[in-house]
Amino acid sequence: MLINDYVQRILSARVYDVAIESPLDAMPRLSARLDAQIHLKREDLQPVFSFKLRGAYNKLARLPREVLERGVICASAGNHAQGVALAAKRLGINAVIVMPRTTPSIKVEAVKRLEGTVVLHGDAFDEAQTKAREIQAERNLTFIHPFDDPDVIAGQGTLGMEILRQHPDPIEAIFVPIGGGGLAAGVAAFVKYLSPTTKVIGVEPVDAASMKAALDAGSRVILDQVGLFADGVAVRQVGEETFRLCRAFLDEVITVDTDAMCAAVKDIFDDTRSIAEPSGALGLAGLKAYVERGGERTGSLVAVNSGANLNFDRLRTIAERAEVGEHREALLAVTIPEQPGAYRQFMRTLGLRSITEFNYRFAGPDTPARIFVGIGLTRGEKEKAEVIAALTGTGYEVVDLSDNEMAKAHVRYMVGGRVPGLENELLYRFEFPERPGALSRFLESLAPEWNISLFHYRNHGADHGRVLAGIQVAPEERERFRQWMETLGYPSWEETSNPAYRQFLAG
Repeated sequence: MLINDYVQRILSARVYDVAIESPLDAMPRLSARLDAQIHLKREDLQPVFSFKLRGAYNKLARLPREVLERGVICASAGNHAQGVALAAKRLGINAVIVMPRTTPSIKVEAVKRLEGTVVLHGDAFDEAQTKAREIQAERNLTFIHPFDDPDVIAGQGTLGMEILRQHPDPIEAIFVPIGGGGLAAGVAAFVKYLSPTTKVIGVEPVDAASMKAALDAGSRVILDQVGLFADGVAVRQVGEETFRLCRAFLDEVITVDTDAMCAAVKDIFDDTRSIAEPSGALGLAGLKAYVERGGERTGSLVAVNSGANLNFDRLRTIAERAEVGEHREALLAVTIPEQPGAYRQFMRTLGLRSITEFNYRFAGPDTPARIFVGIGLTRGEKEKAEVIAALTGTGYEVVDLSDNEMAKAHVRYMVGGRVPGLENELLYRFEFPERPGALSRFLESLAPEWNISLFHYRNHGADHGRVLAGIQVAPEERERFRQWMETLGYPSWEETSNPAYRQFLAG
């Protein structure tokens, strides 16, 4: 399909029977801080709190009535599900929504309130989609793809049309979150046709960057695993049509980490008093990374807030990580003498700086004290460098853990867990679907000769659990252990060489 065809489809898209023309709000606080004119496209204000309603309704509204009356089905982790459910309700038809069992409860309940028939199956989107295809064949339903469909893409593209109409002054760049690529494809196709000098930049999490991997490879790829923090964009493979359009019209793809998304959630709250889900704040996180690269501004910068379907409990994690993501907190491991007055001297070296966290445990009279300390920053990375220089200049040994995922997720809560003489310990970080029985499955699958020597789990109010485990495995058992890890099938990362482990937990 040519770009002209997509522009015509977008201009004639059937979205406003159910969707609103969402506002394009200025962000005065962030604009002042970054010295740029920043605007936020507020798709979190849609009836289902997400842009997904646009594409879903446009697709359903264009189906023949006899097809609609047979019913429709989709697979989704939440936002597309709500869009299809509301569209089906408005058109007076039945919709079956297959969702992973790990879907946040707020999204499951929302679909039920919209009278969609919910089927919970599998731990991830791929399993849910397979089940949806089975039900589709059994009941002769019509499958509504979440992103790889021209009518869905055109519905999402109306968002780009609105941005250009709402902001007639020059726009330097529009930042769009990418999961399967439907939103980015639709926005890029329309914007590049009407305003070719405006950049359209996709944004992905570093641990779910399927579009960037595809563009780098020149063809679609399937990621081995994806991070689940931004569940709305946790897609292992982008669509065929979305890849074709994004390869043709996207200017680039920026990747950001969890801390950057958390910081962007806070930025959105500071300027709008609304709370975005992590994938909703993804575009703004990419915008901030773009500004940090420097360069002369040629117009306004627009970020799409794609949604606000957030479990309240996840705010706990977001609040903890936002300060680090905003470079307002440094996390350091510092070795100080184990002697009277050492702590007082350490505090004198820091001066009047704000201490946000301080963890320490006595390890013995002849062992140096290692502390885990959080330090509040007002001048970002430059100030952190000054703090580290001041400490090392005084003779302290310092390890910067501000970008250390294991330290931020686990070790900060476990400082002091050393066991002298512990042998053959391997340290692994795991993610697993957060549902009843998942922890038991993990523990019961261990061979009895593999002793768990360390275990840390903390519920983050998300659809995935996070565990840090130390397991004693004799050298001759390592190959069998590796095979067990593959059979277990959970995303995992070995952390035995991680400096945070060596500083605070290793025997």
